[in-house]
Amino acid sequence: MKYIRRLADEELQRKLAHSGAVLVRGPKWCGKTSTCDVLASSALRLRDPDVFARSQQALAIQPSLLLRGDKPRLIDEWQVAPVLWDAVINDVDKNGGLPGQYLLTGSATPVDQTVPDAPKHTGTGRVARLDMDTMTLEESGVSTCEVSLASLFGGQGEVSGVGPVSVEGYADLICGGGWPAPVARGSLDPGVAWDYIDALCESDVSEAAQSNLDPMRTRALLRSVARCSAQEASLATILADVRDVGVGMSEPTLRVYLNALRRLYIIRDIKAWAPALRSKTPLRQAGVWHLCDPSLAAAVLETDANGLLSDLNTMGYLFESLCVRDLRVYLRPLNGEVCHYRDKNGLEADAVLRLQDGRWAAVEVKIGGEKNIEEGAANLRSLAEKVDQKRTGAPAFLMVLTGGQYAYTRPDGVHVVPLACLSH
Repeated sequence: MKYIRRLADEELQRKLAHSGAVLVRGPKWCGKTSTCDVLASSALRLRDPDVFARSQQALAIQPSLLLRGDKPRLIDEWQVAPVLWDAVINDVDKNGGLPGQYLLTGSATPVDQTVPDAPKHTGTGRVARLDMDTMTLEESGVSTCEVSLASLFGGQGEVSGVGPVSVEGYADLICGGGWPAPVARGSLDPGVAWDYIDALCESDVSEAAQSNLDPMRTRALLRSVARCSAQEASLATILADVRDVGVGMSEPTLRVYLNALRRLYIIRDIKAWAPALRSKTPLRQAGVWHLCDPSLAAAVLETDANGLLSDLNTMGYLFESLCVRDLRVYLRPLNGEVCHYRDKNGLEADAVLRLQDGRWAAVEVKIGGEKNIEEGAANLRSLAEKVDQKRTGAPAFLMVLTGGQYAYTRPDGVHVVPLACLSH
């Protein structure tokens, strides 16, 4: 299949140009290996059973033998043989720290630093990190890219555009997900996410935890996280939700399962934003939960596009997960991150976009409807007024991100933008 350009391509080139090695992290099947293959001159593919079998003797006796090959050399799924991590770092040091020597991919992180062959070195100064997600609407060719986050942060005053996706289309995009192989084939396939959930429950989570975890408990936990998508939820809330469906679990056990899912990059925690405020309104510090791709939430909730359209409340939460995924990817080239804001008076912003240089913007997500857009714009204006702009700075922009058709700027300056018009 023809390679589809990813937003991570340029960042990977930059990191490889100044680091001896680059670790590309992210959920399985999000395109890490294909992205690295574009730059790699040779590869060791440890998920290939024949390659792994042939590598066993070298791994036991002299792991550095497996590093031989043209540079940059790709070590695919390095965590299958963790000893290679330290071998790569040692080789980078032996070669004087020259940049561009190794690419490593990983869809899980080793759990126990005390087991044999576990990495002994963090890689600081030798290994740069790059995170990848499933494909955004820009990457998959769905977005018209008429509204750029970089331009908005750069001071663009007004927006305009026409989104090509209907509400029904967004339901299909949520359930189909951003998995590169179906996108490259030109066909959304909700079955991919259903199979992905089965694999997570039956084997992947146990492998990540290095322990035999219960598939039924894993599925119940994933379903609970999916139900809490785009919402604040404490561990107690998740635990109670799991128990409500008849699955017994203690809090320590819950943490084991959650940590395994995090090591697989399946759970994305969106942390709370704590700006300086003019008032002394207490802020809520709980994070917001999302699965790495909204299709996983739809699959574990056992719903499809028609089911979402008949339950617009659930669709609204999963649409927010779709938006947050895209915003997270679009912000990386800008050195930014996605947070959320909620205070104890009920004022909230679904996404606060923060750049390293201090600039920020606030976003409310509304699937559609003029009343909802008006409510979102009012929330954003209230937040901008509440923030102490002398200390935090004025927002670069305020935006309601929607599932509607038209992009425009309201008289109050709030941008209304369909997700399918947005780009990095």
